Amino acid sequence: MSARLETSSNIWITGASSGIGESITHALVRDGHKLVITGRRAEPLKQLKLLAPERITPAAADTTSKDELQAIAATLESHGDLDMAILNAGTCEYLDVEDYNSDVIEKNITTNVIGTARCLDIALPALRRTRAKGLPATLVIVGSSAWWFPFARAEGYGASKAALSYFAQSLRADLSAEGIDVVLVSPGFVKTPLTDRNDFPMPFLVTAEDAAERIISGIVKGHNDVAFPKRFTWILKSLGALPQSLIDRMAASMARKSSSEQEAKE
Repeated sequence: MSARLETSSNIWITGASSGIGESITHALVRDGHKLVITGRRAEPLKQLKLLAPERITPAAADTTSKDELQAIAATLESHGDLDMAILNAGTCEYLDVEDYNSDVIEKNITTNVIGTARCLDIALPALRRTRAKGLPATLVIVGSSAWWFPFARAEGYGASKAALSYFAQSLRADLSAEGIDVVLVSPGFVKTPLTDRNDFPMPFLVTAEDAAERIISGIVKGHNDVAFPKRFTWILKSLGALPQSLIDRMAASMARKSSSEQEAKE
């Protein structure tokens, strides 16, 4: 496939109202691209449109809703041939196993996996129309490096990102014959409104602006896998390659003690 983002492209970005998606929006509009931006909240999208009113089209929708996505399908089509879809919308909710609640698992899976899958209902036909004209088409799925190691409390989040990784790589195999590139992005810790809620140390934390630049750089260079920061992802991959029994012991040693265990110590 030819180089990506060399000229002005039509791009759909989900999860654009904050965090990584917002920073990607700033970077791509700066580089002259035309964008359709999606998020659940309409007001932040309207504010982003002010960056370049003639090149940014807000299309508010909840990506877990088939009906809301179908409602914005016409917006994608009217915006012109879709060269790229960056499916970035996601959530992160941690599980306290002492008060286990499967709703936490469901929320992660629904937003991160089902929401991304449903976006393809409208993104894939649009990308195929572009390919039918002999033009490059790229699907970018933003996952996480979290699933490379079994972190405590991340049963729902890590499982959803593991599923998303498998989903992206399977799509890459299936869409190869059609000439549609599939890029999997696996960030480490990125400072966003979601991670601002975390109550634990986040090693190698990068800004959302830095993350956006790394993602765009990887896409432009033609990489199908974009993982960063390199030191963090290398550590996680190395840990994940250890014998399972050792991984289990390390993961257990890093788990937060339950309130009953803390009380017993006191």
